[in-house]
Amino acid sequence: MSLLTSLPQDRRYQALESKRILVVEDDPIACSLLKRTLTDAGYEVVTVPDAPDALRHIQRNGLPHLVMLDLGLPTMHGFELSERIKQMGDVPIVIFTADDREESVVRGISMYAEDYIVKPLKPRELAARIRRVLSRISDFSYAAEPVITVDEHVAIDFPNNCLTVDGKIVPLTPIENRLLWTLVHNAGRVVRSDQLFSRVWPNEMVYEETLRVHMSRLRPKFAHSAQTGEYIHTERGLGYMFVFPVK
Repeated sequence: MSLLTSLPQDRRYQALESKRILVVEDDPIACSLLKRTLTDAGYEVVTVPDAPDALRHIQRNGLPHLVMLDLGLPTMHGFELSERIKQMGDVPIVIFTADDREESVVRGISMYAEDYIVKPLKPRELAARIRRVLSRISDFSYAAEPVITVDEHVAIDFPNNCLTVDGKIVPLTPIENRLLWTLVHNAGRVVRSDQLFSRVWPNEMVYEETLRVHMSRLRPKFAHSAQTGEYIHTERGLGYMFVFPVK
């Protein structure tokens, strides 16, 4: 039984607009079928055979609109790769795998994936599932702006977990990267502490003090000689807000 049923040449499923999808799959036959199915659905598709290739692609080209990955990759389990990708930004992940064990499905959906698809699958169903995931996303800025210029002194490189401050590379921890991503993509608006908890620590019990510690370590990383104000503001009793300097 083949992974996917062949797609009839007279049937094409068009997405509402072109989105970039990164497929991480080591089986060349499966990879070819996935690429053909998603390309025919109107998406721009890049395929890579393993986790290191996926991470290098993201670091060079920024985050795609969606990542589709297998769990049984050669050098890294798909859950570990999912964790690494989530550290770079809030990109949706769809798991496509032969692993139909209940514990894997529950872990995948609970911690990493927007959808969990068990092989084999028909092309129309696959395209419909991908459309459904992407249709729920209102802000694709994570894919459009992998590196954000804050001002003439500071830039944020989310895929590579770092800042550039006056030409100097300043590393960010994975938690700092996720905190900053959430704040920057809500710039000018207060992000409540509970919202940060759910986005940065979705499966952990954390407290306000933990958040304050991470913020206290993140703020100084923006410091430069010409700084006249803070980039991250504390709104007491509410949360935090990222502010782009007025030019």
